[in-house]
Amino acid sequence: MSDSLDASPVPASPTTTALPTVPARDLGQETLLVLVVNSGSSSLKYQVREITPDGEDTADPVVTKGLVERIGVAGSDVPDHAAALERVERQIAEVVGDRRLAAAGHRVVHGGERFHAPALVTNEVIRAIERLAPLAPLHNPAAAQGLRAVAQRWPDLPQVVVFDTSFHQTMPREAWQYALPDELYTEHGIRRYGFHGTSHDLVTGLAARHLGMDRDEFDGVVLHLGNGASATAIRGGRSVDTSMGYTPLAGLVMGTRSGDLDPSVVTHLITAHGMSAEQVDTMLNKESGLLGLSGHADMREVLEAAEAGHRASRDALKVASYRLAKYVGAYHVAVGGAKAIVFTAGIGENSAPFRARVLDRLEALGVRYDHARNMARGDDPRTISTDDSAIPVLVVPTDEEMAIAHLTHTVVEREAAWPLEG
Repeated sequence: MSDSLDASPVPASPTTTALPTVPARDLGQETLLVLVVNSGSSSLKYQVREITPDGEDTADPVVTKGLVERIGVAGSDVPDHAAALERVERQIAEVVGDRRLAAAGHRVVHGGERFHAPALVTNEVIRAIERLAPLAPLHNPAAAQGLRAVAQRWPDLPQVVVFDTSFHQTMPREAWQYALPDELYTEHGIRRYGFHGTSHDLVTGLAARHLGMDRDEFDGVVLHLGNGASATAIRGGRSVDTSMGYTPLAGLVMGTRSGDLDPSVVTHLITAHGMSAEQVDTMLNKESGLLGLSGHADMREVLEAAEAGHRASRDALKVASYRLAKYVGAYHVAVGGAKAIVFTAGIGENSAPFRARVLDRLEALGVRYDHARNMARGDDPRTISTDDSAIPVLVVPTDEEMAIAHLTHTVVEREAAWPLEG
């Protein structure tokens, strides 16, 4: 597996595979096919990736990918995730023929405090994911359904779960604990968990490599900026704070999510404006952020409207860039002096104008960026700061499916759980 990813060991779990199992090198195959699954409540996104027995990508690693939607929706011809997997199996077979899948890796949103790293799937692991459903009521039950569907469809296939939250389990207590009555944490698990961990993990390793340092030497701020967005403070290659909290609603201004706000706004809307808790939740998650401020959820549309003189869009960019710059400043302190600021994900990788707006606010930290470098595009990690910038600024592309495939290889290899052909 690439050293760009942190796959800290978890307690060994017995595999449920029925066939004899071996290390990958003993399979006698030049390459392995890994199925990457992202199960939503009514959708199943998948990708088949080709890796070497050592866990490295081949020259063209994405063999096929697809999306099954409207699972379980009234009038749909896909009643459940098992039926979706039948469709996926047919679609995969059209591309790979009779080649056999070697393993499956699943994205799971919430691992709570139970999972600090990716884990080999057992019945107990699936039950634990289901028990964590109150923390992610839309996502975790769907993930469990996807795991059971894959086990039913390919009973001898080793499966691995990769959690959005596990990378942030290294945060110290002062970063994750809320100033609430302690029983809300001890009895109900209310604390900061953080999300986008798979991306932050991958990008941390890639950024360290780009700067010519070992991962455990990397202190910096990683900014995952997509429709959902989060900032993470990295010290010694590990997460020590992150902007998302108990849910992915907290922190930065996002496409449709508000990010941070005074909690009394919620109670005021309920008591003074007659809104229900569900209405407030919908508003904060789906009608706020860039959409609420400007009428546009897509950063590209906000930038275009602002350029055309739309005042609300200009204001939205000011609010979003200020919020982000404020987090960078705070996390610069949290890591004891950042050695890098790293942009990643859709907006972070592709929106030079928004990056510039954020970086302009960081001059007090001695941050300087090069206009031509910022405007350039590329698929590899690159530096966009000037040579005399006090803190290097990087753009590092993320690839969560690649990360999940590599982590899946690491876990299955550690457990020597690759199934022999029957």
